[in-house]
Formats: sequence, C-alpha cells, structure tokens
Amino acid sequence: MVKSKLMEMHNVGIVVESLDKAIEFFLEIGLTLEGRMMVEGEWAGRVTGLGNQSVEVAMMVTPDGYSRLELSQFLHPKTIADHRTNPVNSLGYLRVMFRVDNLDELLVRLEKHGARVVDEVVQFGDAYRLCYVRGVEGLLIGLAEQLGNKTATDIVEDNN
Repeated sequence: MVKSKLMEMHNVGIVVESLDKAIEFFLEIGLTLEGRMMVEGEWAGRVTGLGNQSVEVAMMVTPDGYSRLELSQFLHPKTIADHRTNPVNSLGYLRVMFRVDNLDELLVRLEKHGARVVDEVVQFGDAYRLCYVRGVEGLLIGLAEQLGNKTATDIVEDNN
C-alpha cells in the first residue's frame, strides 16, 4: 500500500453564533468570502457524529488563496458548549494567527467591530510586532506584523 502524504492544510473550522457578524469581522481583517451555503442532512451528521444536522457555513479565504476559515453557525442541533473566552493556556485549539502589513491601522478598524487587544502589542526580536485580540464573539485571533525580511522560519533556524 502506498503511504498517504499530506497535500495542504485546507481550513480551520470555527463555530459562531452569528455568521453575518463573523463574516464582517474576517472581511475587515482582509479575508474574502469564498462561498456560503447550508449543509444539512444525515450525511453531514455522519461526518460530525451529530446525526441529522442543519448548519450554515461560510468559507473565508486569505488573499494568497491558500488558507481558509470555515465559519459555521449550527441551527440544529444547537451548540452545547462555549469555550471561546477561556484563557490562552486552556487545552484545545488556541487561536488563528494572521500576518498583516499594518498592525496599528488594523487594530483601529477592528475596534469598531468590538475587538480588544488581550494585553498589549509586543515586539518579538527584530522580526515581528504581534498581539492577541478578542474579536467577534470573543474569538481569540493572533495578529503579526513582520519587520524587515526575517521570517518565522528564519528565527526557528537561528535558534537550532
């Protein structure tokens, strides 16, 4: 048997209360709405283990076309847990991080959507300015502005 190989990371899924508000927020960051649709029925429930379900889904894509967020609003069954505002050292998925070209300007625009910096914007060496924000519905989002030409890969290689 031929061993399977990883082709790409297609998307990260985020469950939200309001699909419209989440789409507006991620549009403000710079993602594009690739499509929006209902995903319903028992076939979908066999993937998720939820049985007969009804979910409205919006696929958001980054400007380079390679990375996506799948935003989901469950209509049936209703959501049963909420861990969006747990501290960053909680088990499970932490956050999604985006590289942006003007962090300060973006933070001003995101404030209009209710986003708040978790603590402060910090500088990581001479490579990045970064912060976490609590965005729409309390979602934790990381934002990083690259300084100069040094990338995250360069930093990792320098420290090995």
